[in-house]
Amino acid sequence: MTLATEQLPPLTRRARSRRKTGLRRSGSRLGNALRSVLGASILALLLYPVFWLVSASFQPGATAATVTPLPLPPSLDAFQQAFEDQASNIVTSLIVGVGTALLAVAIAAPAAFGLARLRSRFVDVVLITLFIAQIVPGIVLANSLYTMFNSVGLVNTYFGLMLANASGTLPFAILLLRSFMREIAKETLEAARLDGAGQVRTFFSIVVPLSRNALITAGIFGFLAGWGDFLFALTLTTSAEIRTITIGIYQYLSSPNVEWSAVMGASVLASVPAIILLLLLQRYLKAGLAQGSGK
Repeated sequence: MTLATEQLPPLTRRARSRRKTGLRRSGSRLGNALRSVLGASILALLLYPVFWLVSASFQPGATAATVTPLPLPPSLDAFQQAFEDQASNIVTSLIVGVGTALLAVAIAAPAAFGLARLRSRFVDVVLITLFIAQIVPGIVLANSLYTMFNSVGLVNTYFGLMLANASGTLPFAILLLRSFMREIAKETLEAARLDGAGQVRTFFSIVVPLSRNALITAGIFGFLAGWGDFLFALTLTTSAEIRTITIGIYQYLSSPNVEWSAVMGASVLASVPAIILLLLLQRYLKAGLAQGSGK
């Protein structure tokens, strides 16, 4: 077979080679097309609940059984009602979200730097404890925190909600920041010490600027935890003065006659700040996650 192939004219061998190359390219294009169709189908399936949510919010008076795929004609009445009912709750959620992000980063950054520079078996114990803390159910923390916060007067306070949400975000934030801070060159820190900088000044002047992406990433997750929190808000608040948007939506659902258009309108409004935040800070988020996972 090899001899027969070698005896073929050069043009024939070239034609066979081109045919094989064409078949491979056709198979590659077909495979890419199938993967694209599969990916688009999965994406459409995942985004359908969001589409249904937005569509229902433009249909005043609609119920779960009467929502149509397209709002014809569309109406903004649900958004107007949701904004009138939930404006103060949105402000409360913003305060809690921003406070949670700042508190989580303020505690996690020095803790992560200490764990990154410390060389001891004690570090392994702390890391294992952090991993375990991440898998503890939130309801366990909520019940424990209520008893503790009630004894020190932190129930029905902004700081109580910030502290509770930050406690759930801290393990992830510390692990993320530590993985990045471990890779900061020792020569850089030693140069700062030779210039007369102490540990505190080195941390704020060298480590914090170099860890900007990781700090912003941890802050984003802290904000999202505080903004979307329901369990702690339900457990640690009992008055109307401090009520988050998640509790406001829950009150819609707990009424005898659920106004689904108002529920959907409030849900869309609740999604806007998080979407804007992610769009504005997505490059820092990508860089922070890549640095934290790749180090």
